[in-house]
Amino acid sequence: MSFLEAIRLAFQAIRSQLLKSFFSMLGVLIGVMFLIAVVSIVEGMNVFMEESFATAFVGVNTLEVKRRPDASFAETAEQKREWNRRPPLREVEARVLQAAVAVPARFSRVCSGIQALTWNGRQAQGVEIVAADEAYFDIKKYEVASGRPFVAPEVRIGAPVAVVGALVADRLLAGVDPLGQEVLIGGLPHRIVGVLAAKGELFGQPLDKVAVVPYGSPAQRWLCEGRNLDWFSIQILDGSKLSQAALEVEGVLRRIRALKPNEPSNFTIETSDGALDTWSQISAVLIVALPGLVAISLVVGGIVIMNIMLMAVSERTREIGIRKALGARRRDILAQFLIESASLSVAGAILGIGFGLGLAFLLRSLTPLPASVAPWSVVVGVGLGVAVGIAAGLYPASRASLLDPITALRAE
Repeated sequence: MSFLEAIRLAFQAIRSQLLKSFFSMLGVLIGVMFLIAVVSIVEGMNVFMEESFATAFVGVNTLEVKRRPDASFAETAEQKREWNRRPPLREVEARVLQAAVAVPARFSRVCSGIQALTWNGRQAQGVEIVAADEAYFDIKKYEVASGRPFVAPEVRIGAPVAVVGALVADRLLAGVDPLGQEVLIGGLPHRIVGVLAAKGELFGQPLDKVAVVPYGSPAQRWLCEGRNLDWFSIQILDGSKLSQAALEVEGVLRRIRALKPNEPSNFTIETSDGALDTWSQISAVLIVALPGLVAISLVVGGIVIMNIMLMAVSERTREIGIRKALGARRRDILAQFLIESASLSVAGAILGIGFGLGLAFLLRSLTPLPASVAPWSVVVGVGLGVAVGIAAGLYPASRASLLDPITALRAE
């Protein structure tokens, strides 16, 4: 019997008992569905972390020198107290650091705070106000959709200008050309010179609810209290020298603060690589733990398929006897039942792939979680279907092929 003929007979048997066949493939379907869904979400998160998260919060190839980490919790209360005791980052320290970094880089002093913007009696609440140098736009990869970013001379003189996010422009100045409009930031007037291109949301938080003003502008008076910085951004133009620059910055700042070799640093240097390393560890755990979770469902699915195939052998004993009497060889019977079992499992795997992709993209549309299809997971899903089907059908197929034709013909 040819391979194609065996496949035709297998699918004919499956079609004749659709409900039983569906329940047979259910375990494989569920296992492959969750494999595809979880892998798609993890892969999507990998892409998201590399392309969006690092750029939005730190910047590509960027160091941020801060008083304390951006953490909402600490391991101990003592750790929190130690962070709070640290001296703030001073403007003079930023100038020394800028002069000390030998590799080509961009620099920006940064202070930020949450404040309302007011225009003609309207207010936009909860806007992130950022006072920074002109290099901040390049460091954060901000694109200006209309107007222009502010420039170095405006930073030097502390010009009262602002570049606002798309969400601020759309809501606060709806129906009006925002360029040239005067808004109040903390009660201080600033003229809008540019509008940033929309960036969307990150974990459900809008990235366009922002206004960037020059460092030294009127808003900087309350943003940078005592001329202390929230952080100092250093973007290394050659990414391969990021680690070297981090060591230089750490050494220079420790020297400025007269820290002894045995004293811990009383500042924090954060990079996008640090955030990505943390996520890499989490995703590695997910990928390692995933096969164990999927295996449980596949083993259950394999056992169900094996039992269904054993029932099929019992129900079709007379059919097997007739086929053997007409000249069917043992390997023909073996192939028929093996292909039938594998077909059940592969059909379950294909349905599982479809449901898994659907579940991943449903989560992407309903939640902030991204999803990205990994081609290897689809191949693995089909491969698992074939493997489970063959493994589950081996014993029933072998039992069917060993039936004595005379005994089989006597079966009712």
